[in-house]
Amino acid sequence: MVIMALDHTRDYFYLGSLVSDPTNLGTTTPILFFTRFITHFCAPVFVFLAGTSAFLYGSKYTTTKLFKFLFSRGIWLILLELVLINFLWCFDTTYGFIHLQVIWAIGFSMICLSILVYLPKKVLLAIGIILVAGHNLLDGIHMEGNSLKSVLWYLLHQESFIPLGESRMIGIHYPVLPWIGVMVLGYCFGIFYEKGFNVSIRKIWLIRIGVGATLIFFVLRGINNYGDLVPWSQQKNITYTILSFLNVTKYPPSLAFLLITLGPSMLFLFATDNIKNKLTNFFVVFGRVPLFYYFLHILIIHLTAMLVLIITGGNWKDMILNNQIFETDRLATYGYSLWVVYLIWICILLLIYPLCKWYMKYKYNNRDKWWLSYL
Repeated sequence: MVIMALDHTRDYFYLGSLVSDPTNLGTTTPILFFTRFITHFCAPVFVFLAGTSAFLYGSKYTTTKLFKFLFSRGIWLILLELVLINFLWCFDTTYGFIHLQVIWAIGFSMICLSILVYLPKKVLLAIGIILVAGHNLLDGIHMEGNSLKSVLWYLLHQESFIPLGESRMIGIHYPVLPWIGVMVLGYCFGIFYEKGFNVSIRKIWLIRIGVGATLIFFVLRGINNYGDLVPWSQQKNITYTILSFLNVTKYPPSLAFLLITLGPSMLFLFATDNIKNKLTNFFVVFGRVPLFYYFLHILIIHLTAMLVLIITGGNWKDMILNNQIFETDRLATYGYSLWVVYLIWICILLLIYPLCKWYMKYKYNNRDKWWLSYL
C-alpha cells in the first residue's frame, strides 16, 4: 500500500507522467523504470490477499453468509470505483473519462468468487491455476468496435477505451479474467492461515510457492514464446536488455507478470512471518484500513498537486483531469524530477498516517456499526 502511493505520487508529480509511459524503453531511465516496476507488486497482492481474507471470513461463518458478504461487497466496490474513485482521480464532475481499475477488478472478482465458493477446494484450485496460467492462450483474440460482443471481451481480457457518446469515454484497464484467477488462488491460499495451522508447514509452502513461481518466470521469459503479450528483445546495452526482460504486461496481467510479482511476494511473507516491531506496526496501521487509505491517499495526492500548481504560479484547474486536458499537451511540460517525487511521497505518507490511525481506532471501538465493514 505504501509502494502504491509512490506510483500514484509519480502519476501526479513526475515530469511528463500524464503523457508518457515509464516502461517505454525508448524514453525511460533505469531508476524511473524500477520506480514503476516495484509498484507492479501492489495490484496482484491486493487481489490475491482479498481472496485470502474471504477464506478467513468464510471459516467463521456459513457458505451462504460468505456468499452474501462477497456479493454485496463486490457490488459496493464497483459502485465506489465508478462514482467516488473516478472523481478523486480526476475531480471532473462531468465524469468525461471513467476508468475501471483495481477496485473494479476486486469487486467483480468478489462477485464471481461468491458463486465459486460453493465448489470443492480442489476444483477452485484448478480453476485458479487454469485462469492464471492459461489466459494468455487468448491473447490472439483481438476485438474492435463497440458491439456487445466486443465490450464483453474488453471487460474479460482486452484493455480498451470505449467512447460513450461525443463527450465521454470509459477506459477498461483491468480486464477481469486473470484477476478472478488470482483471487481464487488467494482464497485457496487462505488455508495456510487458518487458526491452528502449523506455522512450519506454512513457511515450507511459502518457500516452495515463492521459489517455484519465480523460477517458472525466468524459464518462461527466457524461452520468450508464451506468458506475455510482448516478448523481450536485445536492447542498446545490457541494462536496457534486462529492463526489456522485466517489462511484463500488466493490462491485463500476463502469466509472467503474475509470476514475478506473486512469487517474490510469497518469499517476502516467508521472511516477515514472525517479525513484529515499530516499523511493522507503522505499516499495519495502513493495512487495517485499506479502503479508507485508498480513498484518502488519492485525495491528498491530487489536492497536493493542485496546491503545488497554485504555489508555483500555475493554473490549478489543469489538475481537473477532464477530456480537454488529455486532448491537449498542456501538461506535457508539467512535473518535477524523481527525487522530488520521492520526497513528496514520504511527506504524504506522514500526513495521512495519523488520519489512518485515528480511523483504525474508531473502527476497533465501534465494531457494532455494520457499515464500517464497507469502509
